[in-house]
Amino acid sequence: MDKNELIKKVNSALAEEFEVEESDITPEANIKQTLSLDSLSLVDMVALIEENFGIKITGQEVAQILTFGALYDFIETKTKG
Repeated sequence: MDKNELIKKVNSALAEEFEVEESDITPEANIKQTLSLDSLSLVDMVALIEENFGIKITGQEVAQILTFGALYDFIETKTKG
């Protein structure tokens, strides 16, 4: 999967799960603000990403992922390794 396909898959899954417009999900946008995440819905987001991409995300890792761009890079790195 190339980076553009990855971005489309992430955006589509998150937009559907959190009922936001895909156009609101941009690389520089803050994840928590854009998706209106609280601690419980953050866990849901992590589970969704883990399930869709077959990766594990630790609490420490998720705390460092603030923007969608950082999320794309993180998933790309985890899926290539």
